[in-house]
Amino acid sequence: MTDPRLSAGLLIAAVAITAGLGACSTTTERARVVQAPAHCVDQTVQVYFEPQSSELTKEGRAVIAAAAAGAKSCRVAGVEVIGLADAAGAPAAGLELSQRRAASVAGELKAEGLPAAEYKVAAAGQAGAVTADGKAAPMRRRADIVLHLANR
Repeated sequence: MTDPRLSAGLLIAAVAITAGLGACSTTTERARVVQAPAHCVDQTVQVYFEPQSSELTKEGRAVIAAAAAGAKSCRVAGVEVIGLADAAGAPAAGLELSQRRAASVAGELKAEGLPAAEYKVAAAGQAGAVTADGKAAPMRRRADIVLHLANR
């Protein structure tokens, strides 16, 4: 007949060894997951235009194609496109120009096959194109794309 204290001690030792081995496996797995790069995170991309133009340039199309390609492996929760304009000319003309810029970018994103999502297309016109001290903000001839992405 074996001593019950010895059996209990062996049982505790076996549980501790098993738990320890399991913890090593979990720790290794956790480190691999933590070190994995986050791919599907929100992204902001800027597409620039020529002065007084809403026509996409070759470079602008390339930026949109790259953004769309990167987003295709993710779940697209939403897309925001905001058209902007310089502080040149009449404010109404700047607003119209920024609306056309936003529309051309949104159209190109859809043409690139970006997964269906709720698109929010807006225009800021010249708003914010002049700083509080009266200086024109540089390079406002653009549209900002905000891709809200998540893992599938």
